[in-house]
Amino acid sequence: MDTVIVLLNRDLRVHDHPALAEACARARLVVPLFVIDPAIPARHRQGFLAEALDDLRSTLRDLGGDLVVRRGDPVAEAVRLATETRATAIWATSDVSSYARRREQRLEKACDAQRLQFRLFPGVTVVPPGRLRPFAGDHYRVFTPYWRVWSTAPHRPVLPAPSVVHVPPGIDPGELPGLERKPYGNLRGGETVARRRLDLWLKLCLADYDEGHDELAEDGTSMLSPYLRFGCVSPSEVAARAAGRPGGEAFVRQLCWRDFYYQVALAFPELPRRDYRPRDVDWNDDQDAADAWREGLTGVPIVDAGMRQLRTEGWMHNRARMIVGSYLTKRLKIHWRVGGDHFADLLLDADIPNNWGNWQWVAGTGNDTRPNRVLNPVRQATRFDPKGDYVRRYVPELSGLPASLVHEPWKAPALAAGYPAPLVAVDNG
Repeated sequence: MDTVIVLLNRDLRVHDHPALAEACARARLVVPLFVIDPAIPARHRQGFLAEALDDLRSTLRDLGGDLVVRRGDPVAEAVRLATETRATAIWATSDVSSYARRREQRLEKACDAQRLQFRLFPGVTVVPPGRLRPFAGDHYRVFTPYWRVWSTAPHRPVLPAPSVVHVPPGIDPGELPGLERKPYGNLRGGETVARRRLDLWLKLCLADYDEGHDELAEDGTSMLSPYLRFGCVSPSEVAARAAGRPGGEAFVRQLCWRDFYYQVALAFPELPRRDYRPRDVDWNDDQDAADAWREGLTGVPIVDAGMRQLRTEGWMHNRARMIVGSYLTKRLKIHWRVGGDHFADLLLDADIPNNWGNWQWVAGTGNDTRPNRVLNPVRQATRFDPKGDYVRRYVPELSGLPASLVHEPWKAPALAAGYPAPLVAVDNG
């Protein structure tokens, strides 16, 4: 082949990138293309995305290539660039959201009209979302059977980065989005940072993951989720490198949960909008309570700590996500879409399958086999933040309280200055 355009979306890397690897092996010239799509708001992820694109361009230039950036509709821009470069093919990594699938369908139709080859490759998940199916039905609805099949299914081999990338001469690379970053979070975007984090995590932390990943005040999780969301690191490579090591099975299981929700979203595209398993819930439309939850002013310290971590860092510990989600949907009886929308707005790692799949799970409308499960926030706090360090880190109003009161400040002789009373009664019973 002469020239192939590789349209990048959520696969901003060169290592273990099936579409890019095959293009570099088979074509004389390769055009890595990223289109800034105004239909997909970057929200608070703009700075992280800009850093990821800047890093990818630098890496591709070191390999002799470049990252071409355009703005507009990805289908129109990809076809236009194919005409300019006389490309014969447009390749991309497949995805599962409704928008991504419509984009793929439009791109296939446009390529057919222009007599361009169109191909989709794996790479967003470890196992392609539609590959594993139960005997009855189009997808697995319960995680444990999926995990059993997933853990024994063959996984594709991890691919090295191409040794060289040749782009057509004279092509305008286009301008990257501005790198000026608002003070939001500490995680920096890009494959270089992601691979460094992965290396250190596997070497120093993985062995303790199974025992310590739920401890809220400890650095017991990999924090790779934003890099997986943008494809700065390959989930297949993460799984392959973690498997077989001490602590590896528990960690790889979390990657399987990620794949699980992708196959759910593929089969149920309305996951962000409609109950996966409808339940007769009388949801509470209390805007003041919802606002207090968003701002971390519910009067329940562990909930407020999680919500303030989200607002300041663009990330939240997974255990805290479960606690704040259960509090919103089971205690305040506010619809899971309110929580999902807020997380989608602020989380660096928010993607459709995992964000909405997890929200429906915690609300009891999704894939949880115990839909009536209610997490007691005080009991969760005393178990996973026994000294209160996590709460004190994000709720400084309570920094002077001892561990015996920091999770239940309403039991103190006087409320801490500036900290509200609980919206609803909560105890450790």
